[in-house]
Amino acid sequence: MTDLDLRCYFVTGTGGDIVARARDAARGGAGVIQVRSKPISARELYDLSLAVVREVREVNPATRVLVDDRVDVALALRDEGVAGVHLGQDDLDVRVARELLGPDAVIGLTTGTLDLVRSANDLSDALDYVGAGPFRATPTKVSGRPLLGLEGYPALVAESAVPVVAIGDVTVDDAADLAATGVAGVAIVRGIMQAAGARDYVSDVVSEFERGRSR
Repeated sequence: MTDLDLRCYFVTGTGGDIVARARDAARGGAGVIQVRSKPISARELYDLSLAVVREVREVNPATRVLVDDRVDVALALRDEGVAGVHLGQDDLDVRVARELLGPDAVIGLTTGTLDLVRSANDLSDALDYVGAGPFRATPTKVSGRPLLGLEGYPALVAESAVPVVAIGDVTVDDAADLAATGVAGVAIVRGIMQAAGARDYVSDVVSEFERGRSR
């Protein structure tokens, strides 16, 4: 999907008003918002994703709303405006998800090592991007994969057939340096969830990412 803006990718966390955070992030220019709130039931995820996509569509129709892991929930909400799904390595097969969600859906996959990126390349005709992390240690998600740091991304970017999004305790202060590695964007959870003003925080991430990309 050529018009997918991955520069600031907001992954929702727990606590606080997630819908309000998503709305403000969209106003600030977040290109993608992934609705993730674990642990949560399918019904609760459906209700939360529906509330998020309605608010986001109202303030910034260009922002794509994705559902974390659950292809069934994403499929149920396609007509409401949910753009697609982000899948983990143990979730439904990417090709099955593509068949269910259709050619226009946005589908991402979690990676973080060269081997996982190479495996994702075999699915590149069904993928729009891969997430790669952890950039640094984070309590949000323990993957068991080695930390990448800045130095880990150029090799992954060079190997990947699709755009790469950095994730793992990324903050606005990292955006420029990560952009300079060649990634297509940065995924942020706590920075946006805890910001005094999510709209301004996201706007600053986009500006910093552009500054780093122009190096």
